[in-house]
Amino acid sequence: MNTLNYKELKRQFELDGAARTVNHLSEALNEGQLAPEDFSIRDLAEAVVENGSEWVRSLDPRNNTSAVVSESDGVDLTAFLNISGQIVFTKIRQAYENEAFVLSKAVSTIPTRFSGEKIPGIGRLGDEAMEVAPGMPYPNAGLSEEYTETPETVKRGLIVPITREAIFFDRTGLILRRAEEAGEALGLNKEKRILDCVLGLTNTYKFNGSSYNTYYSAPGSPWINALASNELVDYKNVDKAEQLFADALDPTTGEPILIQPKSVLVMPAYRFAAARTFLDGEVTFNLSTSQSIKTRNPLRHYDVMESALAYRRLVASGVSATDAKKYWYLGDFKKAFAYMENWPITVTRSGANSDADFERDILVRYKASERGVPAVLDPRYVVKCTG
Repeated sequence: MNTLNYKELKRQFELDGAARTVNHLSEALNEGQLAPEDFSIRDLAEAVVENGSEWVRSLDPRNNTSAVVSESDGVDLTAFLNISGQIVFTKIRQAYENEAFVLSKAVSTIPTRFSGEKIPGIGRLGDEAMEVAPGMPYPNAGLSEEYTETPETVKRGLIVPITREAIFFDRTGLILRRAEEAGEALGLNKEKRILDCVLGLTNTYKFNGSSYNTYYSAPGSPWINALASNELVDYKNVDKAEQLFADALDPTTGEPILIQPKSVLVMPAYRFAAARTFLDGEVTFNLSTSQSIKTRNPLRHYDVMESALAYRRLVASGVSATDAKKYWYLGDFKKAFAYMENWPITVTRSGANSDADFERDILVRYKASERGVPAVLDPRYVVKCTG
């Protein structure tokens, strides 16, 4: 643990006041200058609560001599609760943003005040730039209304309690573990829901009032963005997938959609195949049985993502383990999918002197919550490949 100078903290608290001290520590936590592990919950209480040492000792009922003991006795705990809340929030957020949750970062996040909404759009014009003769008025561009409907959002949350014993016995590590577990649980749940949407395990795409699957492979389908028997081996398999983008047409104009694939998602079993295909500096093209040429790898612009969670979601959906490990997806995930977010990870605290304090010695509770739902914006921007 970093040796935070609590004597200096107490001096600063006495000179600058509660509000400035709380803001200073909150900024230090947000900017990474301090970490939650740098704090001792007991030392913090002794530093920022008036007569803090006496208050901490009062948490032990054995130190009370009167028959009836007041639970708070007018002690102002606001600064301590605000700072400890920032510590809990920082730990929750760190776990919520775990690096393993790759798809949560790969899709767009769209703030919304609605639980399910129609996202309006204007149909593309295509090649309608008409010739204008000298002195003649310009023609008006015809507009066609389009809209995508997103599912209703869902709220999820957990509570992290801090007991009087946790402060008295300085169980900072236990508090941080509980906060980490809460953040990880919320982040994991969000990642799973996004994965189910991206993998095509849940189909929520609704365009102009009609529902569709996310991926189609059969001729005559509304679009084709699924390719079977295309195991990721080398650039040839990527080329096959990219040709589907070349054939993707706008449903309104019939013009090609300008898709620039940027990312690829692979299962853990194909991490090395992906590294060889996308990350090698050079690639060898075989021009004939006796002639080849080496050139700079044209696929190096791809961002390669690997997800064990994606593999487990496929297996849980009924795909065999042998087949699931060969699934891979590439395209522009931010244009294809979004997380419709009413509010991001947020932490609120309960008031002091609650029933939980009196009945269970829970001094304060911090509630972490987020509300949102994954949505398909336009499935044509991602191609699914199977082995």
